[in-house]
Amino acid sequence: MFTIATRKSALALWQAKHVRSLLREAHPGLEIELLKIVTEGDRITDRPLAKIGGKGLFLKELERALLNGDADLAVHSMKDVPADMTAGLVLDAVLPRANPYDALVSRDGRRLAALPPGSRIGTSSLRRQSLLLALRPDLVVADLRGNVDTRLRKLDEGQYDAIILACAGLQRLGLGERITEILDSPGWLPASTQGIIGLQCREADVATKALIEPLADPDTAVVAAAERVVARVLGATCQVPLAVHGTLVGGVVKLEAVVGTPDGREIIKASGEASAVEAVAVGERVAADLLHHGAGRIIAAL
Repeated sequence: MFTIATRKSALALWQAKHVRSLLREAHPGLEIELLKIVTEGDRITDRPLAKIGGKGLFLKELERALLNGDADLAVHSMKDVPADMTAGLVLDAVLPRANPYDALVSRDGRRLAALPPGSRIGTSSLRRQSLLLALRPDLVVADLRGNVDTRLRKLDEGQYDAIILACAGLQRLGLGERITEILDSPGWLPASTQGIIGLQCREADVATKALIEPLADPDTAVVAAAERVVARVLGATCQVPLAVHGTLVGGVVKLEAVVGTPDGREIIKASGEASAVEAVAVGERVAADLLHHGAGRIIAAL
């Protein structure tokens, strides 16, 4: 029996079941079960992520299941995976990227520019808060935790005038019609690796690596490597308002990144491009450029 570890949220289960379906298609007859785990990040919903240890809280129990041998594979939203990998584990494959951008979901269908001053916007992300206040300093940002359904319910109940979620999560759950506006470049960049599903296994597990190899998307892996190295060089977790987005077109990686203060008053931008084989190098250069222009000072002050 091949075992996949997953969180219990609707989106996490969708992702795990999607991977299970792909594995069954690639390996007919393979018996697969899901090990559903409630993580610390799922249990603590009354405090901002940045104050309780970051998105790594959604991974620890899944990684423990891998290391203990209770699971063969863990399925993650890549944006939740810290830049430094837990010893003994590897992210050996990523699936093709879905929509990487954020979505504004407003209660009355108003786009960002049309929201009245003082409107209450829900998000638990310092990145989203920084970008939002840089564009609309007259809005009020309020912390919002919980799974996708919980966040939408709180919006519908009137606790917020609008909320910001990932397009990929809404679309994967069949809720794409809730999107009022897609927030994209040049004024808005997503989190590193947003929209990418990553497959994690034990470093020495050759059998699992062989099973997931047909699922791997090499182009997405190139972009993910470039984006993740920016976060690694900056030491960025969800406590850092970092946005970074890469594309791969015609063998060329183009990378944009932003670090901002939580109040959105200072935004530092950097960009670069290089061939696919230099994806990590271009990520390092973009990170160095951010640091050169003051990102380190912003990060140190957080």
